[in-house]
Amino acid sequence: MKKICGIIKFLQKFYKELLLIARVLFFIGICFNLVYAKSQLLTSLPACLQVTSNFPLQMIDYIIVGSGLAGISFSEVALNNNKSIIVVDNNSQNSSKIAAGLYNPVILKRFSAVGQAKEHLFIMNEFFSILEKKLDCKIDFKMPILRRFFSIEEQNNWFSASDKANLTPYLSTNLITKKYSSIDSPFGYGEVVQTGYSDTAFLVAKYKDYLIKNQLFIEEAFDYSLLQEEEIGIRYKDIKARHIIFAEGFGMHANPYFRELPLDGTKGEILVIKAPLLDLDVILNASVFILPMGNNLFKVGATYNWTDKTDTPTEEGKAELIERLKEIISCDFEIVEHFAGVRPTVKDRKPLVGTYFNHQYIHILNGLGTRGLMLGPAMAKALFENIEYQVPLDKTIDIKRFAKK
Repeated sequence: MKKICGIIKFLQKFYKELLLIARVLFFIGICFNLVYAKSQLLTSLPACLQVTSNFPLQMIDYIIVGSGLAGISFSEVALNNNKSIIVVDNNSQNSSKIAAGLYNPVILKRFSAVGQAKEHLFIMNEFFSILEKKLDCKIDFKMPILRRFFSIEEQNNWFSASDKANLTPYLSTNLITKKYSSIDSPFGYGEVVQTGYSDTAFLVAKYKDYLIKNQLFIEEAFDYSLLQEEEIGIRYKDIKARHIIFAEGFGMHANPYFRELPLDGTKGEILVIKAPLLDLDVILNASVFILPMGNNLFKVGATYNWTDKTDTPTEEGKAELIERLKEIISCDFEIVEHFAGVRPTVKDRKPLVGTYFNHQYIHILNGLGTRGLMLGPAMAKALFENIEYQVPLDKTIDIKRFAKK
């Protein structure tokens, strides 16, 4: 009997110890799951915001609001200078995606040179060369622009302009008399060199994919009410940054920091047509431009509307483009697509670049207008060097030109 009682007591003691061990193991399991869940949460953050300890989130260099041509330009300048970035955008602005995508150092309406054309082309060429290697795709397509002459007088004006020092590198002195099928041009063409185009919709989409792949993109509408200025830098939600760059295009009008700047916005409409009988291997400039896209497709544009600020294609815009196109080509064509967008244009036709008045960490890169491809890289470089190295901005682009006196 004593042996049986001893065995029972031993089993009772063993059971209590076993129960204690089970409770300890259960507690350890809960702790492990919590730690694992926390690690998963942290690794789901953008790479530059991940932490490996209990220290606060580290500060990045730049938050960039907007992923159009201006946003891409500044993102690349920053990354190429070993700066950390996060891009925030909800794709509400589409002017970069539907842009003509041409770059041209000459204002053909007046036969005058674009300001600082040589410098801007050099920076643009270097910029896209690096970007093509990074994205592993073709972005910059070199193609001459032919200006269709309407008269002998226009021919004479062209050759007079080509003698000017700032235009000589871009305006060929050869009269182009080549005959293109379905295009009547009795006075020939003038050739503009160092020109080309980019498929901006493809570029914007490809760069967004790159940002997402590298955990550098947050897809959401920027909430201005959550932006806080701190002693050093700014905070947006749980992100701390040294600076924030607003590159929102026409969306700037919703920005409480910069909406007083004179960004007018000019609506433009563009058609994509299919014309199998149109034989064209250059960009044609007449009352509209015609850009060959391959597979008998051509981009035709563009309209200019200073009152309508919507992205909705209109029948009026389509009719205007069709009428002008029929004045240039004689073959049949089919309309494949019709786009519209609001270009971020400024009254003085200069970009909006600089730092918000009395707020040293809040900046803007906007107002690139119809020359986003050519201006974007140069303006981004200028703003970056102004922020990082205090290199003064050209007074013609600095937003300080609109400061109230």
